Amino acid sequence: MSDEDKLEQPIVIKKIVKGGGHHGGAWKVAYADFVTAMMAFFLLLWLLNVTTDEEKDLISNFFDPTHPQVSSRESGAGGVLGGLTMATEGAMTSNVMPVSNPTPSGSTGTVPNTKKRTTRGGSTSDGQSQLEQAKEKLRQQEQERFNQAENALKEAIESNPELQNIKDNIMIDQTPEGLRIQVIDKDGNPMFATGSARMFEKTEKLFRQVAEIIKEQPNDLSVRGHTDSASYGEGASYTNWELSADRANSSRRVLLDSDFPEERIHDVVGKADTEHLIPDDPRADSNRRVSIILLREELTDPGFEEKARALVPEPESTAPEEPQQPVKIEEGEAEGIPGLPKLGTFKKTPGKVEFP
Repeated sequence: MSDEDKLEQPIVIKKIVKGGGHHGGAWKVAYADFVTAMMAFFLLLWLLNVTTDEEKDLISNFFDPTHPQVSSRESGAGGVLGGLTMATEGAMTSNVMPVSNPTPSGSTGTVPNTKKRTTRGGSTSDGQSQLEQAKEKLRQQEQERFNQAENALKEAIESNPELQNIKDNIMIDQTPEGLRIQVIDKDGNPMFATGSARMFEKTEKLFRQVAEIIKEQPNDLSVRGHTDSASYGEGASYTNWELSADRANSSRRVLLDSDFPEERIHDVVGKADTEHLIPDDPRADSNRRVSIILLREELTDPGFEEKARALVPEPESTAPEEPQQPVKIEEGEAEGIPGLPKLGTFKKTPGKVEFP
């Protein structure tokens, strides 16, 4: 290699730098903006969760420049900063001061009497209406009549020698429907022929004795026939439904023959074996029976409430009614409306106020 080639060869200097270099701080600004935005976002979610619908509506209206509804009328102040007006429509529709309409000028009005009076059937001091008290009184009177009829019937059967053998065939109790009298079969002592609606002579005497007592009561009567679950043979056209209905109808005829008022027969029903007296033994003899129910007046009489109202005393007025005095209203003018009295010294605005 010549000396000339040695002079033209480049010299490379390699520097080794220990440690990392500096990359700048722009990423910190972006990260801080991101964290701030997320904090604001979660703060917004929290505020939306804790505020009510009314508060949201108020906040929305606060930032809505078109929300304030300014009256287009020229009466009152008419401006944005105007206060309440005496008219029914003012500057701010949500802050109107209500004013009752006065009687027109020059006319004679009357001042109404504002004292309240207790009407018939109104509430008493303890909160229970007098009408309900009257109804309860009628129910108690009816209950007393039922008790008297029950005792009279028991005494009549005990004192009748012809009914001593069947006194155990009658059951008397009181239900929500009324006074129930049941003529039932006993083991070895039936009241009707087997599978037939023909009653025995002793049964007819018992029904006549019952009719003699209950015809004195004003209540309507329901007659219902019941059977046990023993059915007729297969293919029979006559079933327990017909049997129970025929026995109830046969009992009705005996009651009518004993001078019981026909118009007081409310219904005659055949129940077949749907309502056993002894549910645990569907074939028990006592399930074969005829029920006679004196129905409560409240269930059948449409005029029950009117009877109760008739018992409510007419209340006396605590104070005499004051006569209505005529009131003369002087001529005047308010808000440019002729015929109304002046309510104050108000001035019109010079003209309409325009708003964007």
